[in-house]
Amino acid sequence: MFAANLHSFDRIARLVLGLALVSLVFIGPQTPWGYVGVILIATALINFCPIYKIIGVSTRK
Repeated sequence: MFAANLHSFDRIARLVLGLALVSLVFIGPQTPWGYVGVILIATALINFCPIYKIIGVSTRK
């Protein structure tokens, strides 16, 4: 469906940062940054970043 364009380090970084942002919504201030966290988690799980596709970047070798 989508051509993978994320390297494994990029995926792990997105997943960790996304989980941190989502957890802030539950244990810290309820800010809109949780939505950004959900997007980061989703892109890490599907191994595809649409913004990378638009600008022609790929971190995958």
